Amino acid sequence: MHATLPLLSATTFPALVRRSVDILQVNLGYRCNQSCLHCHVNAGPQRREEMTAETVDAVLDFLSVSPGVTTLDLTGGAPELNPHFRRLAVAGRQRGLRVIDRCNLTILEEPGHEDLAEFLAAHHIDVVASLPCYIEDNVDRQRGKGSFAGSIRGLQRLNALGYGMADSGLQLNLVFNPQGPSLPPPQAALTAAYREHLGHEFGITFNQLFTLTNMPIQRFGSVLVSRGQFNDYLQLLRAAHRDENLEHVMCRNLLSVDWQGYLHDCDFNQQLGLPISRSGTSRWHISEIDAAALEGHAIRVAEHCFGCTAGQGSGCGGALGDKPAPAPTCGT
Repeated sequence: MHATLPLLSATTFPALVRRSVDILQVNLGYRCNQSCLHCHVNAGPQRREEMTAETVDAVLDFLSVSPGVTTLDLTGGAPELNPHFRRLAVAGRQRGLRVIDRCNLTILEEPGHEDLAEFLAAHHIDVVASLPCYIEDNVDRQRGKGSFAGSIRGLQRLNALGYGMADSGLQLNLVFNPQGPSLPPPQAALTAAYREHLGHEFGITFNQLFTLTNMPIQRFGSVLVSRGQFNDYLQLLRAAHRDENLEHVMCRNLLSVDWQGYLHDCDFNQQLGLPISRSGTSRWHISEIDAAALEGHAIRVAEHCFGCTAGQGSGCGGALGDKPAPAPTCGT
């Protein structure tokens, strides 16, 4: 999809300011072994953007002077495709940080990554695994034919290593995205449906399910434009805004780093070219600052921010506020 997206810079979204940074989310590059329809990064096998060894070193230097950061969140693309992924993950663990790998599961079967699952387990790296549905046809439609079967094999392999098991210390969390321009169903109810289906059909267990709202940017935004649904979806997000979610949006305590080392308030701003700036024009690079200097800094907001505050709210850790509801299906 190559439809031109409307500009999203002007907004009525409420003003926000940063608190202290405790999560550093690092995008290691946009290359991926999949090309998912909902991808807000527009990642795929043909992307070549990739964090260099020098920028990885700058990330580690930032962590050394930012003791308030407790979590290193590694994302992409498929972050594992970056040749420096393992070095960065191990260095994070050696610093006593919680390290998260945002894994698409099928990467575990890619040539050259056959030992990836064992590596993650050996270093007690948390896995946040994308599985946008528990129904095969829905997943294959969104992520490519055969991706569901590969994902199930990946989950079973992680379970065999202890991931998702009580008292193992190996966290396995799943991520759900809606199939189209709708809000996610209630997280607690959908979690129960995932547990029942994946457990009964495949013997799979996991710790938590995170429901994420699809953002109207990059590939998903282009799909909406091509179908004439872009403005309607934005209106849906605006209409579902809840002020109480503003207290918990991820940009208040998360810092996003792009593959070149430039800083953003979140991964979505990164994809829209909205960096954290010093004087309105000059971008901050991770080599030029520590986390404490960003506290109290104004957050750049735009219309897509309503995706984080609509309904239950949405962030990298799932719903911000969940309410009991009848059990939905992941085709919702």
